[in-house]
Amino acid sequence: MRYIWQHIQSIIDTYNGSVPLTHFLKNFCKQYPKLGSRDRRVLSDLAYSWYRCSKGVEDFPFEQKMQLCLQLCGADKTLKILFGEVAKQGTETFGIKQIFTSQAPFSAGINREEWLRSMLVQPSLFIRIRKDKGKIVALLQENNIEFTAITDSCLALPNGSKIESVLAADSYVVQDASSQATAQFFTPGKNEAWWDCCSGAGGKSLLLKDLEPTVNLTVSDVRESILHNLKERFKLYHLKLNNALVANVEDKPQLAKIMGKTQFDNIICDVPCSGSGTWARTPEQLYFFTPENQEKYPVWQKNIAINAAQYLKPGGRLIYITCSVFKEENEDVVNEVVNAAGLQLESSQIINGVGLKADSMFCATLSRKL
Repeated sequence: MRYIWQHIQSIIDTYNGSVPLTHFLKNFCKQYPKLGSRDRRVLSDLAYSWYRCSKGVEDFPFEQKMQLCLQLCGADKTLKILFGEVAKQGTETFGIKQIFTSQAPFSAGINREEWLRSMLVQPSLFIRIRKDKGKIVALLQENNIEFTAITDSCLALPNGSKIESVLAADSYVVQDASSQATAQFFTPGKNEAWWDCCSGAGGKSLLLKDLEPTVNLTVSDVRESILHNLKERFKLYHLKLNNALVANVEDKPQLAKIMGKTQFDNIICDVPCSGSGTWARTPEQLYFFTPENQEKYPVWQKNIAINAAQYLKPGGRLIYITCSVFKEENEDVVNEVVNAAGLQLESSQIINGVGLKADSMFCATLSRKL
């Protein structure tokens, strides 16, 4: 397996976090067509385990350090392939606090130690059932795909479960459990005007339209390509999309030209963020985190939320969402928006997904007085 060690050393030496690790690994393996499916899985386990916890492992020789990373992350199959039945190393040399040394305060409801421990574990795959629940459950059972019911419409499956060829594409949505839980903040009424101002690929918009199909929905994003993906998803799920706009909500003059005097009953403001609540899925972001890069997010978030709030009707609600665990992106930004935009805070909370092997998110509901 010497060639595996050469490849993983090359990956670690050349990867700098500028693209998602999953994309980097896919492109890397394309350069070496002789790598089989087992080799690619081994390289993936090695890379993800390294970026999860190598900063907390003492400076052992490379292969010994990698062995301990695999052990800490529970990658037992890869451990056996590379090291056979050798005795496992003691983990007393591992320092969990070293994998993230920033002292950035966490939001209330997240325990720092538990969050750090969750970085060692790949989160589950979650699906939101849209229809035909009985059929979905039966098909998963027939195909021996394990699942756990989290709610009546949310199932947790082992990461990497092959469900695409088993389930009807329009019967479910792949969506993290915590993201699904944001539905409790929406409570849409019939024919209300809603704006998803940083829609991305549309996970929250799809959730909203499934809750209340009559909602008059406008979506916007700064990326035209991502809006194309959103439109394709709406077609797949046979949902009506009223309006899609390419707009940078942080740019107040540009936004005014696009929006005019439009006003909305409710605004979903799922702002760009550090993504720290999702780092168990993307441990490369944990590994390459720098305080300097972090400083930009609260500025963006505040500007976006304040600008979006201008288009909120009296009595309307702005639902501020991040997938961050950091107080400076959550409570601190909300406090500034409340003061700057003349809104009032109705509620806020962390949706802590650690216990479910899910992401963690922050949600706050702000309203404009009648």
